[in-house]
Amino acid sequence: MVDFDERDMDRTREQLLRERERLRHKYDRLFEATVALLFRHDPVGIVFEHNTDEYAAEAGTILPRLQGLTSPEQVLPIVYEEFLHWFGEAAGPRERYLPIARELWELWQAYQRDQSCGDG
Repeated sequence: MVDFDERDMDRTREQLLRERERLRHKYDRLFEATVALLFRHDPVGIVFEHNTDEYAAEAGTILPRLQGLTSPEQVLPIVYEEFLHWFGEAAGPRERYLPIARELWELWQAYQRDQSCGDG
């Protein structure tokens, strides 16, 4: 068993926050749009009006995995795997994530177009 003291937890939390900020910067509007998409769909029922960044961690683990995808069908397993990672069985059925995957694919395509035009 690994022992963590409170300082290790703080360091880990600080590292996670730094990484999240790096991803926010890298993906810019896509990051915020993804968080908003997940917030709107709220697949695990954790949204309570004002916690609009509730899904920032999930967005931060999903977006880097979208590189190289060639179809919307490839998005669904990634989104579902990340929600299973973060929420376990509370993630619910895979089908719940189909609308999210479709919308995320559209966001990803717009982001890719913006990047190729130099607008990102």
